[in-house]
Order: sequence, then structure tokens, then C-alpha cells
Amino acid sequence: MSMEVLATIALLGSFVILLFIRIPVAFALLLSSVLSALVAGQGLSTLVQQMVKGIDSFTLLAIPFFIAMGEIMGEGGISEKIVDLANLLVGRFRGGLAYVNVIDSMFFGGISGSAVADVSSLGSIVIPMMVKQGYDDDFAVGLTVVTACQGVLIPPSHNMVIYALAAGIGGQIADLLWGGMIPGILLGCLLMIFCFFMAKKYNFPRCDPIPKGKRWKIVLNAILPMMIFVIIMGGMAAGVFTATEAAAAACVYTFILTYFILRSAKFKSLGKVLKNTLKTLAIVLTLIAAAKSFAYMMTVLRIPDAITAALIGLTTNRILLLLIINVLLLFLGCFMDMAPLILIMTPILMPVITGPVIHMSLVQFGIMLIYNLAVGLCTPPVGSALFVGCAIGRTPIERTAKKMLPMFGVMIVGLLMVTFIPDISLWLPHVIINR
Repeated sequence: MSMEVLATIALLGSFVILLFIRIPVAFALLLSSVLSALVAGQGLSTLVQQMVKGIDSFTLLAIPFFIAMGEIMGEGGISEKIVDLANLLVGRFRGGLAYVNVIDSMFFGGISGSAVADVSSLGSIVIPMMVKQGYDDDFAVGLTVVTACQGVLIPPSHNMVIYALAAGIGGQIADLLWGGMIPGILLGCLLMIFCFFMAKKYNFPRCDPIPKGKRWKIVLNAILPMMIFVIIMGGMAAGVFTATEAAAAACVYTFILTYFILRSAKFKSLGKVLKNTLKTLAIVLTLIAAAKSFAYMMTVLRIPDAITAALIGLTTNRILLLLIINVLLLFLGCFMDMAPLILIMTPILMPVITGPVIHMSLVQFGIMLIYNLAVGLCTPPVGSALFVGCAIGRTPIERTAKKMLPMFGVMIVGLLMVTFIPDISLWLPHVIINR
């Protein structure tokens, strides 16, 4: 057995074993990379250089700003204003609160970019409201969890930044952010169609009408938070900001809005916000650094080339190949979180995606990848959004997951549309960025 094969077994085998014994993903990536480098005779100093190189990027500065922005909004109770606006728009229809659940996630996703933040902030408001109106608690939790996936597709999304770095297309972050807009809205529309049929089947109630005198107040209260989206996407579309600068400007705006204009949070909470931001950022940067060393060893051992050859060996049919990749990503998403999977699978699948058989744009692939892994946030056994939703709604994960099966079907329909209709991901970036 050659040294290269032994090193490959050491890399992949040790990684799987470490995950199985519940070693944190970042440490599993790093330890398996070190073991493989020792077997292959690679210098450990090279791995350290790769780790430093992985986080030595100006583009990465967008991530702490996006994270801090979400923390500030969560502390300032911005979610309540978003729920009120969604209720004003769709609450009067039968099953109004189900529609509200979808719409508020669409709005909140456009200013937070985090599925877990969506579930924790909006879920604590909407789930009790739905249960009080007579909705099944598992349905309320499941719908909240699934709609939160819009948050990782609709910009801003720090996962798009992570993918751009992993794919080596840091200059196309704006294309990725705009590219996620229509898929995110598409998912929301599909879920509202699902809610329409469910409302007819179970005779869901309507929301109480909102007095005319309160309507303009609700709109005005929601306009200021929604300006965050305008600052980020409008600034990049106009060429005023880079992605990193837009994230910084939006973070400053959110801070001023929360602590000075709305005064919905006290200054003593700022320490908690910064602590949570640094905690999340430390996890993300450690993952990126460790994944960079892992990706380097995969490149040295030519693992992506071997996987490409294996996939092409299975079939040269483009449709079947894309379906296999989607099934693979959906399966892996059940067992690992989004960020490490983006960092691991992007360099592995890029040669297949950009090869002559599939020949897909890296922007479209990024949206497809993140959509796939967003489904994983909702699925047991490690779906973080599902865990948060069940904790808020106090429902068993097994029972809620069973209730969510039709919703997973709706998400898969959207995923297939994103996979096989390129314009869903590419039309908006082409019109706005590459006009």
C-alpha cells in the first residue's frame, strides 16, 4: 500500500472516528490533518501556514460585522416589529398566522442572515401566538424552523462569505448575496402555498383585525429595521460599498438604531452582545483555519480528483450527477453543521461542478450548496434550528420532525428548481451587478 493511500486513510478515517466519538468538528479537522501530514511526510509548519492563510483575508471581516448585527437586533427586540408588519400584510387571511410565520422569516432573514437567530427571535413570539390560536404545536414549531432557512439564502448571509472564500471567488460575494434573493423568496412562496392548503384542510383561524389607527405606526416602526437590507444590498449594487464595508456600515446603523433611536436595549447589554459575537466568531474562524489545513491535505493527496473520477465513473448524465450530489449533501447535512460542510465539500465538489459534464457556475453552485445545507439545519440528529425551535415550543424532536415531513417535501421542490433552473440564482446578479 502506497504512502499516499495510507495518508488518505489516515485523513478521512481519523476524521470520521473523531466525529463519531463527538470531538468538536474544528479539532477533528485539525487532528486528522496533522495525522495525515505525519504519515505523508509533510512538514507541520506547512499546515500552520495554511491555517494562517485561511483566515488572513480582508473579506472575512464581513463575518464579525454580520454576526454583531444579528446579536444587536436580537437584543433590541427588532423581531417584534417584523412580526407586526407581517401580521398587517397577511394576518387577515385564513391561516393568517401561518403566513405571518413565513413572511416575518423572509423579512428577518433579510436583516439577520441567520436561521438560528430567526428561530430564537421570531419563534419565541410566533410559536406561542399560533398555539394560542389553536394551531398544533408541532406544526407551529416545524413551520418556524423551516421558514428560518430563508435566513441563510436571503442576503445578508455570512455563510455566503464562507463559501466565497472556500471556492476562491471572494470578488463575487455581491453576486452570491444577490443570487440568494430569488431562491429565498421562492422557498417562502412555496411554503405559503403549502400553508394555503393546510389552512383549508384544517380550517385555521384568521388573525384579529388591526385598527386603522395602528397600521401606519406598524409600518413606520418596521421601516427603520428594514433599512438595514437597503444599506447592505443597495450600497453594493450602487458600487458605494464592498461586501465588507456594507457589513460594517449596516452594523453601525443597527447599533445607532437599537441604542439611540429606538432605545430598545440598554447599554449594559452591550457587553453581552460583544461576548456572544466574539464567541461565535471564534468558532467560525477556528473552523475556517482548521478546514484550510484539511483542504490542503486533500489537495496534496489528490482526493478531489479521485472523487471526481468516481462520480463521473458512476454516470456521465448531467441530471443524474446533480441528483447524486444533492442527495450526498442532504445526507451529510443531517450529521454536520453548515459552516464545516461548506469548507469541506466545496473544494471536493468544485472539480465535478466546473467540469465538462455539469459545467455549472460557481455562483449557482454556491446557492445550491447552501440551500442543501439549510435543509440540514432542520433535520435530526444535529439540526441546530430544529433543536432551538423544539426548545422554544417545548415539543419532542421526534414528533416535530415527523410533522415536518411534508414541509421537507416542499423544500426539496425548491431545491430541484434552484439546481436545474440557473436563472433562479443568476438572473438577479446579472441584472444588478453585471449589467
